[in-house]
Amino acid sequence: MRKSGLANRYESQLLLIDVQEKLCSVMPSPALEGVLRNCDILLQSARMLNVPVIHTEQYPKGLGPTVAQLTQWLEPDTRLEKTCFSCLEDSAFSDLVDDTRSEFILAGMESHICVLQTALQLHESGHQVFVVEDAVISRNPANHANAMARLRHAGVIVSNTESVVFEWLKVAEGDAFKQISRLIR
Repeated sequence: MRKSGLANRYESQLLLIDVQEKLCSVMPSPALEGVLRNCDILLQSARMLNVPVIHTEQYPKGLGPTVAQLTQWLEPDTRLEKTCFSCLEDSAFSDLVDDTRSEFILAGMESHICVLQTALQLHESGHQVFVVEDAVISRNPANHANAMARLRHAGVIVSNTESVVFEWLKVAEGDAFKQISRLIR
């Protein structure tokens, strides 16, 4: 069956990759503030719409925990501590995945390393993959741009925060629409 190319909240799971204290400290400002804001919007929207969330931390002993701004929206049992770059290379990842959902929405860091490798492997394994361009970042903007080009070329959907959350909503009505509309203002 051919996919529409639109994110579907009943098929999606949000994967927040390595948004950690020490990684954030080396990311370019003001781009980082926008990425953190968009990750926050995605996480709050996912919670309102019952979209499952998985979050990863790359070697947290060295890179620290997920930034405090986002942890309020995360459940401890959805955390994957890893040392590999692609989430799929860690055997514990499959334990966190909802096998009834075929789409992955990716946000986090770094665009050209962990996000790229995870997205390409998920795509290769038959999942519909969306990388939220305004919710991913690299230390070097050229590396970020290269990663987005590679993902598009491979057939991964490169989207943005507002597109994803409004695709999840589908209609401009109800409490979730009102709350999400306030988030993006």
